[in-house]
Amino acid sequence: MQHGFIKVCAATPEIRVADVEYNTKNIIAAIKESAGNGSQLTVFPELCVSGYTCGDLFNQPTLITACEKAIAEICESTSDLKTLVFVGAPIADGGRLYNCAVAMCNGKILGIVPKTYLPNYGEFYEKRHFSPAPVNSTYVAIAKNSGVIFGTNLIFTANNFPAFKVSAEICEDLWAPQSPSVANAKAGATIIVNLSCSDETVGKADYRKNLVKTQSAKLVSGYVYCDAGEGESTTDMVFAGHNLICENGAVLAESKLFENGLIYSEIDVEMLETERRRMASVFVDSGYNNNETWAEKNGYFLQGFETFDNGAELTREFSKTPFVPEDGERLKERMELILSIQAKGLEKRLKHVGSRSVVLGVSGGLDSALALLVACRVFNSLNKDKRDIIAISMPAFGTTKKTKNNALKLINALGATARVIPVGDTVSRHFKDIGHDSENRNVTYENAQARMRTMVLMDVANDENGLVLGTGDLSEFALGWATYSGDHISMYGVNASVPKTLVKHLIAYEAEKLGGNVKKVLTSILNTEISPELLPPDADGNIAQKTEDLVGPYILHDFFIYYALRYAFPPSKIKYLALKTFDGMFGEKTIDKWLKSFYKRFFMHQFKRSCMPDGVKVGSVSLSPRGDWRMPSDAVVDLWLKDLE
Repeated sequence: MQHGFIKVCAATPEIRVADVEYNTKNIIAAIKESAGNGSQLTVFPELCVSGYTCGDLFNQPTLITACEKAIAEICESTSDLKTLVFVGAPIADGGRLYNCAVAMCNGKILGIVPKTYLPNYGEFYEKRHFSPAPVNSTYVAIAKNSGVIFGTNLIFTANNFPAFKVSAEICEDLWAPQSPSVANAKAGATIIVNLSCSDETVGKADYRKNLVKTQSAKLVSGYVYCDAGEGESTTDMVFAGHNLICENGAVLAESKLFENGLIYSEIDVEMLETERRRMASVFVDSGYNNNETWAEKNGYFLQGFETFDNGAELTREFSKTPFVPEDGERLKERMELILSIQAKGLEKRLKHVGSRSVVLGVSGGLDSALALLVACRVFNSLNKDKRDIIAISMPAFGTTKKTKNNALKLINALGATARVIPVGDTVSRHFKDIGHDSENRNVTYENAQARMRTMVLMDVANDENGLVLGTGDLSEFALGWATYSGDHISMYGVNASVPKTLVKHLIAYEAEKLGGNVKKVLTSILNTEISPELLPPDADGNIAQKTEDLVGPYILHDFFIYYALRYAFPPSKIKYLALKTFDGMFGEKTIDKWLKSFYKRFFMHQFKRSCMPDGVKVGSVSLSPRGDWRMPSDAVVDLWLKDLE
């Protein structure tokens, strides 16, 4: 699997209690199916070789001997199958019986991990038959394999892919306050597997799911939870085969209850290691150390195995809009929260500086509409007169009738004070002052308008004891799509960490909430082409200068921003994900073109971000030079462009 993705499988075969031969046959069939589908890691339920619900049959040597023979047969079946396998079985050693996860690959048993915490309450009575894991690891001989490591402090490490490190725990171990997976993750394990036999009761599935999600998030790890299902005894309990594959708090795959079978997904172990480095102040300082020498000195055994790239295709789905939740109800909750964060940030700033008013330019576009909506929320919260929100339309050479009308309609519908201050004549006089030919529609022609508008806003704010509200968004700052000392400057930027794809959803949410004339004009704004309107309209009076024709589609750029900044993915990996995610929407040439453009613009325009105004952080990505992003303005982009090549 390319770019750090490991394909994993949680497999729940049908079993019969104490029918070891039948169980072995189904386990081997599932391993073959999993390997055939490209899995590099296959996990089975707790005690699946015998069945978890054998009761006092675990005291029968006949059953234990049969299980050891079955382990040998299952291990032999992995000789020509390219997958690391974990199988649950009872293992006898030193006069004791242990509930174990047996790891095997390439026809060899790599190690055996015994269960640490044995439940002995309610319907569980494991201490009747099993002993907890010994404190110190030992070596055992099993199934024709001598010198097999036996203990909880085992990390199974791919010899040819060091980021692929796996450790195991068993069922109740996850429920315990000090799970073995905590120590193993600190010792470097990027994937935790859990062989489980968790009976199903009302409400338990949700609790179990939250537990697995939380553990994967807390440990910054992948977590493959494989649960027993149909075939276990129903004398007193029912088992639903609730399998889960999680990664850093996200559920990648989940089985339906009461449906045995195999589920698959891909865990990005390279991302997990990068994330752990990023969170060094928490994760590393808590004891994490990915150094093999350190692990061995602290009692860990690193058991190597050979992994394979089985040529499996990436099956995980990646959202085209990673900043925007796809679930309808969750989307509404998120929109309300973001608007509240924006409003509270501005509210605090207004209280602190004692400004009577807020001044902003309203163009009839998306960003200024959102900033105006946030300002109205703040004034409602403070019981201030919204007429002290001074919203100014500043038409110039590129302003269209539609956008000007939309701006004024929105201001009036919201109850703010509308002012129209044309800047075209002032800019024309400025051109004469500096000797610029107004027919030369170069960057000077465009930027002079933006800077003039900023001067107007600042001077009106001084007159009105006001604070100039910035409207620029995260996507624009990332691309440098702002005029330095023009729309780049304000006294507070409420949209500074809101990407363009999210701006649209915030406006749509507020439109539905407010309704009436506000909804009508916001809908018109949402349906208007994105443009700075710095070049004259076409012959029909329509917008001629379209932003996405110049800098590229924002849906692509926000995708690039998310994975380049939030997860530090290399450009080649972002391209790989983009090709899959936008298949049928954008071709490789288009993605390649705009991804190169993104990196060039991002590096070139850091100087603008180095002095950007204060603005509230709303999500996981921010470009504030005082907060999340510190980058030299003269850093060179060559390494990133070469990675794309």
